[in-house]
Amino acid sequence: MNDLNSSNLSGQSLEDQIQAVQQSSREMLEMAHSGIPRAEFLRNAMGLVLRVTGCDAVRMFIRDQHRSVFTERWSDDSDEARLEVTMNDPANPVRFSWTASGNESLEKVCRNMVASHVDATKPWFTESGSFWIEDMDAFPDASIREVQANGCQGIYVSPDCRSTLITPVDGTHRRLGLLQMESRQMGFFTRRNVERYERLVQTVGYAVDLRDIRVALRERVKELTCLYGIARLVAHAELSLEEMLQSAVELLPPGWLYPKDAAARVVLDVRSFATAGVDEIVQKMSSDIVIDGQKRGFVEVGYTVEKPPIDEGPFMLEESHLLDTVARELAFAIEQKSYLEEKRKLQGQLRHADRLATIGQLAAGVAHELNEPLSNIVGFAQLAASEPDISGKNRRDMNKIVSSALHAGEIIKGLLVFSRETSPVKLPFNLNELIEDGLFFLDSRFVKAGINLRCDIDSSLPDITADRAQMLQVLTNLVVNSVQAMPDGGNLIIRTSHDDQNILLVVEDTGVGMDKKTLENIFHPFFTTKDVDEGTGLGLSVVHGIVAAHRGDINVESQPGKGTQFAICLPINPVEDN
Repeated sequence: MNDLNSSNLSGQSLEDQIQAVQQSSREMLEMAHSGIPRAEFLRNAMGLVLRVTGCDAVRMFIRDQHRSVFTERWSDDSDEARLEVTMNDPANPVRFSWTASGNESLEKVCRNMVASHVDATKPWFTESGSFWIEDMDAFPDASIREVQANGCQGIYVSPDCRSTLITPVDGTHRRLGLLQMESRQMGFFTRRNVERYERLVQTVGYAVDLRDIRVALRERVKELTCLYGIARLVAHAELSLEEMLQSAVELLPPGWLYPKDAAARVVLDVRSFATAGVDEIVQKMSSDIVIDGQKRGFVEVGYTVEKPPIDEGPFMLEESHLLDTVARELAFAIEQKSYLEEKRKLQGQLRHADRLATIGQLAAGVAHELNEPLSNIVGFAQLAASEPDISGKNRRDMNKIVSSALHAGEIIKGLLVFSRETSPVKLPFNLNELIEDGLFFLDSRFVKAGINLRCDIDSSLPDITADRAQMLQVLTNLVVNSVQAMPDGGNLIIRTSHDDQNILLVVEDTGVGMDKKTLENIFHPFFTTKDVDEGTGLGLSVVHGIVAAHRGDINVESQPGKGTQFAICLPINPVEDN
C-alpha cells in the first residue's frame, strides 16, 4: 500500500474503474470483518481511498454519542496517518463544529450535508448530497479556502487545494459524519468520477459500522467471559480470599483489546495480587474497590507496550465500564467472604461454647462422684498408716496412696473450676505482689531450665477484685506452660499494665511456639501435646474458665519456632451477674 497512486481511477476505462472500486470495497469490508483495532483500520481504509482515487489527501470526521473521531492521511506521508479521538462530555456539552477552525461558509456546508439539507440544484452539490469543487479558483465563495487548520480536528480546505470532494458517510442506520478528498490538481474531481467516489465512501461507512459491530460483539463476549469467571470464583465458597483475588486478576488481561500485552493487578489494603509483567506497564487504567463507603484498594489493567489512542488513551470505553464492573464485583465478593469468615468464626465459637458446656456438666458430675471415694481412700490410708505395728515399707506405701489421692483431689478441683461449680472468692489484692510471690517458688526451676526471667511491672498498678488463689493458679499454669515450651532454655517475659477499667497481664516466651491447628484447640479440656505422664490437658482450659469467671478475656499469639504470648485482660472491678 506504499505506492498509493499506482492504481487510481484517473485515465482508466469505465470497466477498470468499477473493478478497482469493487476490489477496494472488498478489501475494506474484509478488514472490517476481521475486527482490527480502530487506528489500524482507519489508517488502512484511508490508504485504500488514496490508492484508488489518486487524490493527495483524505480526511474523515465521524461522531457518535460517545466520541468524535478524526483521521487524516496524505499521499506523500507513506503509512503515516493522523488520528484523534475525543470523548464527548454529557455533563459539559459544547457546540460541535465539523470544521477545523470554524470557517462559517464551510461549516454551513458541512452542517447542511450532515442534516441532509442540501440544494441539489446548486452546481456544487450532487443528487446524493455531496459537495464538490472542480476548480477552487472558480468557486464563487473564496472565503471557503481561508482556513488554517492548526492541528485541530475537522474538515478544512488546505491552501494548495485546487479541487475537493466532501461526501456524507452513512452507516447501516444513521449518518456517521463526513469524508473529504482533495487534490492539488485543478479539475481532479469531475462529475464523471464523483459518483464512483461516492460509492466508495458508502462502502467506507458500512465498513466503519461493520468493524464497530464486530469489535463490540467480540469485546462483549470477552467481557461476559471475564465477568462469568469472576462470578464463579465468588460462588466458590471453598476458595480463600487470597486465592479468589489471585484467580480473578488472571481473568482480566484476556478481556482487553490486546491481551498478549496486557497485565493486571488487584490491591486490597496492603496486599497485592498481580499477573506477570505488571511492573512493565506503560499505559494503564484503574478503578477503585469501595466497601462500605471506604476505598479499600483498586483494580488496575495496563499494557506493557505503547498502543495507539482509541477512546480513553489506548483503552476502549467498554473496557472502562468493564473495569468498573469488575471492581464492584470484587468489592461485593470481598464483603461476602468477610461475612462468611465472620459467620464461620461465630459458628466455631458457638460449637466451642456448646462443647465446653457439655464437658463442664460431665466434669462437674464426675468430680462430685469422685470426691466421696477419694475422701474415703485418704481417710482409710491415713488410719492404716497410723497403726503402730505396720512396717516401714507399708507405711511408705500408705503415704504414697494418700499423696496420689490428694493429687487426684487437686485435679477434681480443677474440673470444678472449669465447670464453674465452685464460686471464686473475690477480694481486692495487688497483682504485682501475687506475681512476686508466685515466681518465688518457681525461681529454682528457671535456673535449672536455663530460662532468663524478665519482669516489666507497672508500678502504678491498682488493686484488682478477684480470687487470689485462682489468679495464682492462672499465673502458675501459664508460666509452667512457657517453661515446658523452652526445653533448651530461653527468655520468659512477664508484663503488667492498666488503663482506667482494665488490668493487662502478659506472659510471653521464646519457645517452640504453636501451629494454627494447636492454637484452635489449646483451651479444649484434656487437649495436650505433652506425653501421657507430663500433663492432663486441663491447665489451659482451667485458665480459660477462671478468666471467663472473672469477666475477662484471654488472647493468644504464637508462631512455630517464634514463641507464644498469652495476654489476659481483667476488669479492675468486675460487674457481677444479678
